[in-house]
Amino acid sequence: MATGWEPRPLADDEPGEFRPALDVPAPGRQRRWTVFLRWLLLIPQFIVVALLSIVAFFVTIAGWFAALVLGRLPDPVATVLAGILAYQTRVDASASLLVDRYPPFAFDAPDHPVQIELRRTPLNRLAVFFRLILMIPAAIVSSLAQSGWAAVSWVFWLIGIVLGRLPEPVFAATAAVVRYRMRFNAYLMMLTPVYPKGIFGDEPAPAAGQARSATRPLLLATSAKVLVWLFLLLGLAGHVTNGAVTNADDDADYGAHPVVTNEAP
Repeated sequence: MATGWEPRPLADDEPGEFRPALDVPAPGRQRRWTVFLRWLLLIPQFIVVALLSIVAFFVTIAGWFAALVLGRLPDPVATVLAGILAYQTRVDASASLLVDRYPPFAFDAPDHPVQIELRRTPLNRLAVFFRLILMIPAAIVSSLAQSGWAAVSWVFWLIGIVLGRLPEPVFAATAAVVRYRMRFNAYLMMLTPVYPKGIFGDEPAPAAGQARSATRPLLLATSAKVLVWLFLLLGLAGHVTNGAVTNADDDADYGAHPVVTNEAP
């Protein structure tokens, strides 16, 4: 697992703050039968991720108190949370049809094609204290993008079955959503002080060097950016529709049970 949880200086091509990085290989051929059965095959992984999310919740609470005192996460807490985040990201990438290889049931998977990199960085105690408030805008963006992708995921699933691969714009837009979710979770777990960014990919570097992977840097063409906007709009429409339906159901329930008073006619 390439979490890179060690203090390291920034490279020349990484000016300023270091953002949690996602490495996914370029889109290639996938076995059609694994695409067809992808979400069914991942059911055991979804169960494990759900259990790990419960563990992460309590460990994050402990880390929050520790970070307020120390100004950083204790190494044992950071190691556990980084391992859980890497595990979740591998499952997320597989469920999003980015890679064909099945994610292993292990925190440490150095030979898996999906890797993340985190770097130990001091935390601002004030930002840690208000973390639940500060994360709200990023949580909304992540939720909308995930919901919008899920709404059209069946189309990508059919494309993957027919072509045996994801087209480049679909791959890039999906990778942007997966990476943003990973960065949001890293921020929520206090594994990074850097606010989640990059939902529309990275800006081309003035002196671009050799790319480390298909998602590092993650450069989105116009078609991929349009897809990301589509995810966000579909997610917003879905939330608005669900809210309207919920309100209508509440009104219907209220009307079906009129208030009875004891007032005389």
